[in-house]
Amino acid sequence: MANHLQHELSPYLQQHAHNPVDWYPWGEEAFAKARSENKAIFLSIGYSSCHWCHVMEKESFAHEATAKLLNAHFIAIKVDKEERPDIDKYFQNVYQLMNGRPGGWPTSIFLTDDLKPFYSATYIPDEPCYGMMSFSSLLEVIADKYRNEKALLVEKAEEILRFLNPKEDKIQATKLDLSIISRVSDQAKQLFDTQHGGFNKAPKFPQASLLDLLLDVYRITKEEETLHMALFSLRCMAKGGLRDVIDGGFCRYSTDNEWLVPHFEKMMYDNALLCEVYLKAYHISGDDFYKKVAFEGIDFMLKQMSDNHLFYAASDADTDDKEGKYFVFTYEKALKSFTKAGIPEEHHDALATALNITQEGNFEGKNIIRISDSADENIPYFDEAITALKKRREKRTYPFIDTKIIVSWNAMMIKTLFKASRIDSSYLKPALKSLDALLENMYIHSELFHSSILGKKPKIKAFLEDYAYLTEALIEAYESTLDETHLITATKLANAAIEKYYEQGKWKFSRGEFEVDEDIHDISYPSSVATMLWALYSISSLVDTVYKKFIFKTLERYSYDVMRQPISTPRMSHMVIRYLKDDIIIKAKEEKLHKHIAELDTLAHPFSLLRNDSNDGFMLCNSSACFGHEKHFSDIVELLEKR
Repeated sequence: MANHLQHELSPYLQQHAHNPVDWYPWGEEAFAKARSENKAIFLSIGYSSCHWCHVMEKESFAHEATAKLLNAHFIAIKVDKEERPDIDKYFQNVYQLMNGRPGGWPTSIFLTDDLKPFYSATYIPDEPCYGMMSFSSLLEVIADKYRNEKALLVEKAEEILRFLNPKEDKIQATKLDLSIISRVSDQAKQLFDTQHGGFNKAPKFPQASLLDLLLDVYRITKEEETLHMALFSLRCMAKGGLRDVIDGGFCRYSTDNEWLVPHFEKMMYDNALLCEVYLKAYHISGDDFYKKVAFEGIDFMLKQMSDNHLFYAASDADTDDKEGKYFVFTYEKALKSFTKAGIPEEHHDALATALNITQEGNFEGKNIIRISDSADENIPYFDEAITALKKRREKRTYPFIDTKIIVSWNAMMIKTLFKASRIDSSYLKPALKSLDALLENMYIHSELFHSSILGKKPKIKAFLEDYAYLTEALIEAYESTLDETHLITATKLANAAIEKYYEQGKWKFSRGEFEVDEDIHDISYPSSVATMLWALYSISSLVDTVYKKFIFKTLERYSYDVMRQPISTPRMSHMVIRYLKDDIIIKAKEEKLHKHIAELDTLAHPFSLLRNDSNDGFMLCNSSACFGHEKHFSDIVELLEKR
């Protein structure tokens, strides 16, 4: 029998619609029932491609006895974090405040009947382990305390809310200066994994925004060590495991330091952002390897993760309740695939070695395909071997795909398509079609929405991230096509974002039911605030300098945190560098500068040149319109340094 989730659009909520738990979606119906029955609320937040969300469902939410206990004493609410990022952000803040560390998913929150949180956890096992009691035992304890000690729980909850919403908003500002550039490099060096690339230890996330920042810091400083950190990390990440060598695209993170064993889910935002960084690495290094990795990732998204020109949110890690089942190969079946493809047997051993296929395997007795040395891709029959393994995969059940259309994530992918189109013009058509489809489906009567299912009318209105990333994608479209309608729409969205979310240098992620401040840190993907500032700066250069006042006020508010620890806020640090460099008006008439100005008009660098006719000079500003025309950039940097 279906519960109250049966009419929800979210694929994640639909996955729980037939649990014996009497789930409710977030809303007044559930809240009213909690109040009328004097019951605590159990709130579970997750997403469809989350491995541990599936584990907790299988262990607890699909278990009749546990569901009976939960239904008897609690009102159970299930939230898709991707559909309602405002709710998720709010309760991630609650979790961190209560536990002194960042949370994760599934997020498990216990609330009073008037929505005051008093206990928080992430995954809760069905049996006592990890120093935790079982989920069913925890339910019994909390139900007893709520029945007999409710006043104490309410008092604790109110204390949490006081810390969460302080009355005083303290601002600690400091001077913004170009010392941030060396500070970024120095801090990155301290965290850099010299053996395997990346930063910090497992679990290792790709940190696309940090790699992007390091590449641009190198463009300014020409410091080889900074370039090495970025390119070496990108090469290591692309060997296989985190990167799917067979289908293309990247998984969410690696469970080990070598980037070998990932959680196998693939998120749209990771692939959009990483493909963009690999394209930038190609332009800087001239190495076709980075372009190949980027194009394979883009092609995977276009083929497997899109429909009607819009992109799906994510694909799952599990197939038939087995993590990674779709992705891995046994030694015997891999070699059988080579034989079936007509590859001579005398080449099998060399191919197996090149692809790290062994009898013992590298993942639970099976093999994740990995290429330790890109030179191995030149051995005989390599391409045929990859095709053979791909054909074997095609006979398998592909992991579950969450078909939500999320505006911010689609905008990231569209931006990357435009960047790819400057190398291969065949990507321009899908970029334009995707942008048109996104606006048609999600920007209705000048109202932007956050997410929906293809073919369904969207209901959830947009958040700051949707305005920020879509504005940025529209500017990218303008720079690629010079079609001013894109710039007009971008400006319109920017104005709406300022009106809705800006307040004296501070930005809200959401308003209304949950008024959540946006963070400047790059968590799963770059901060919406930093992305909005990036877009506003482009508009200030292209449309009206009045937008700079919003940028300055925001940077001033967050200056202390960014200057102190710039590596923790890569996109905002990137924005500070851009702001400081761009604010210089070049009055110089140096012959060297003017000689090259035509080819520099669309310089592929975040600190590129625009003609400033009113001042008879040139101004550094954003234009990512054309990657690859950088041979004279060092000359300009040298001129600026002299000034």
